Amino acid sequence: MGLSIKWVNHIETWQVSGLKQSDYCQQQALNYNTFSARLSEYRKAHSGPAPVLIPVQIQGKARSSMVLTHAKGHRVELPDCISAVWLAELLRCLD
Repeated sequence: MGLSIKWVNHIETWQVSGLKQSDYCQQQALNYNTFSARLSEYRKAHSGPAPVLIPVQIQGKARSSMVLTHAKGHRVELPDCISAVWLAELLRCLD
């Protein structure tokens, strides 16, 4: 036996209301224990399948680099692991 439309509407309205369950029940003149029981049924019926873990193997780190091109045509290709301090010093030297 599924939940009635009345209870589904109440639960979905409560979810977007931002109210605590007890406040919503009081506002709507609903029995708190009944609401909680229907909410439990709703959650069981609307829970999706359990997530499936997929095994993954990592085979080394992908290499990436950056290319700096100076206005005078100089081109430098550097690995992305270069420190920012070293790179700043390099750029100062190129000016």
